[in-house]
Amino acid sequence: MQQAPLNIKSNTQVPADALRQIPGITYTVPDLDAKVQVYFNLTSTGQSVACVEAELSNGKTVYQSAVGWSIACVSGLALLASAVTAGLGHSNTAAHVAANAMALFGYFQAQAFIGMTAVSLPPIVSAWTQNFQWSMGIIRLGFLQEIATWYQRATGGTPSTVLSNLGQTSVQVQKRSIDAYSHAMEAAISNLKRSVLGARSNAGGPSNTDSSNTVIVKGIDRVGFRAGIEESNIFMTGYMIFIAFVMFTIIGVLLFKGVCELLTRAGRMKGDKFKDFRNGWTTVLKGIMFRIVLIGFPQMVVLCFWEFTQRDSGAIVVLAVFTIFAMLSILAWAASKVIRLARRSISMHKNPAYILYSDPVSLNKWGFLYVQFKATAYFWVVPALIYILIKGLFVALVQSSGIIQAIAFVVIEALYLIAVCVMRPYMDKKTNGFNISICVINFLSSIFLLVFTEIFNQPGIVTGAMGVIFFVYNAAFSLILLIIVLVASIIAVFAKNPDTRYQPMRDDRGSFIKSNQNLNTELDALGATARGESRHHKGARIEDDDDSWSGASGDPKHGLQGQTAYMGSHNNSYSDVPPRSPGFQSDAASGRHAAPPSFQSRGGTASPYDSSRNGSFRGQGNAAPSPWQRGAGYD
Repeated sequence: MQQAPLNIKSNTQVPADALRQIPGITYTVPDLDAKVQVYFNLTSTGQSVACVEAELSNGKTVYQSAVGWSIACVSGLALLASAVTAGLGHSNTAAHVAANAMALFGYFQAQAFIGMTAVSLPPIVSAWTQNFQWSMGIIRLGFLQEIATWYQRATGGTPSTVLSNLGQTSVQVQKRSIDAYSHAMEAAISNLKRSVLGARSNAGGPSNTDSSNTVIVKGIDRVGFRAGIEESNIFMTGYMIFIAFVMFTIIGVLLFKGVCELLTRAGRMKGDKFKDFRNGWTTVLKGIMFRIVLIGFPQMVVLCFWEFTQRDSGAIVVLAVFTIFAMLSILAWAASKVIRLARRSISMHKNPAYILYSDPVSLNKWGFLYVQFKATAYFWVVPALIYILIKGLFVALVQSSGIIQAIAFVVIEALYLIAVCVMRPYMDKKTNGFNISICVINFLSSIFLLVFTEIFNQPGIVTGAMGVIFFVYNAAFSLILLIIVLVASIIAVFAKNPDTRYQPMRDDRGSFIKSNQNLNTELDALGATARGESRHHKGARIEDDDDSWSGASGDPKHGLQGQTAYMGSHNNSYSDVPPRSPGFQSDAASGRHAAPPSFQSRGGTASPYDSSRNGSFRGQGNAAPSPWQRGAGYD
């Protein structure tokens, strides 16, 4: 005899005294982590000679498709609200909404990571994390499954047939009770061998082996099985969902551009509405594509590296290699670009925010990597990307050991939590609190994940209770985050001036962000002068286009011309700028006008102005630091 699942179709009347022993919680808690055991005893001796064990369910579960789609819609609307708010010119509000939306999306992906681990999760935890697998592209669409199967066969692969052969194959979703099930069945089998039940009617032949096939799915396979996706189609499903997201985003941007132009020409929309977007929509589109790469990075890290271990077909493996290393190269280049721009800004202006925020092309293209951080933490995108990469590698490549994955999660989450708490890299206190709370919950979840491995040999009831606790605190925390993001998004879109809800950034980035409105006031003229531009040279570029992959201008001389305009064409603009400080007033009295305080050179740092002008205001170096320098952390 060998252990195997039984197909028993019968009803049994349970005695009333046995029903009274069942706890009331059994009828209310979803995704019960419980089982029922039936023993067959010899009438003559009372000895147990057989045992049948089955999972017990009350028909309730926390895995609901409506829940997954609802939170996906809220996340998408938050990202859309930040884009619309930025187009309306409320840069401070847009930065806050985008930062919270990205943090929320990252939390959902962290929940999905837990569901993809090879740990034997309690049923309620497995069902809860399944609600977030959409963030990893695990969405079942019938026609996508047909395309994935066709592509695999066309490229020499062999599709799996677990779902299509459920009548002949018994699939067990790995969870905590499997070990107990095995021990119980082993004990029953040892008794059966000594009993009169020497063979079963469904034995597969003379060797008395069962003819049915048993497949145990765990980790990423478990996620795909619960979503109704064949094991060999999981990568292609996630890949096609990501490509579809990119394509629909491009189409949406193009349609929005066309609608804005039609409404403007028809007089239905004011000419200054979404003016920045309409004038530089190609650069905005590039920035959106970079942001999509960042959003899809955790998903593709897991799926691509996991595909290296599955090798569904040669062409699919090549596709995975090209995709993941292309994304790694794009994000590495973008991160290095941000660091170079910030360091140049520090060396020239004692403030990293100047170049990062004064050039709209740089801001729209690379801003997705740094707008959520304070100016002095421009480099934090590198630790954040490394954190995602390492977690994804453990999920994808260590599917054979849930214990190793759980221990790695605890270490990674602990280190990242400590780093965020110490550095506080985000733009303000509220955003830091928002992200630190997410890091705390992720660390706590990793502790629970380690307990679920049963490495501490705790009783089964403890694991089941902790599974319920895991669901309760994560559900409550998710609801709070969704409400915060949803309310902020609604206010951002419908409020007349949503920027009043947020305090100005301490790095004074708002002073450097350009607006394309006419310079009608003296304050506007002063702001233009501080950014290094004049009425006649508003379009001067600061980014070094010659070493940029994206090359914002098709003119090869554009970068040189921009630098020339930036380095020496703004002297005329100082003649009509009002004095701002006592230092400026003294220069004004003598007929001279000094450069903005952030341009001042301390310790002989190079300045974009000629030496004759530089010497006229170098003596101001001992004065109190300007608000720009204080906000950037250089006081």
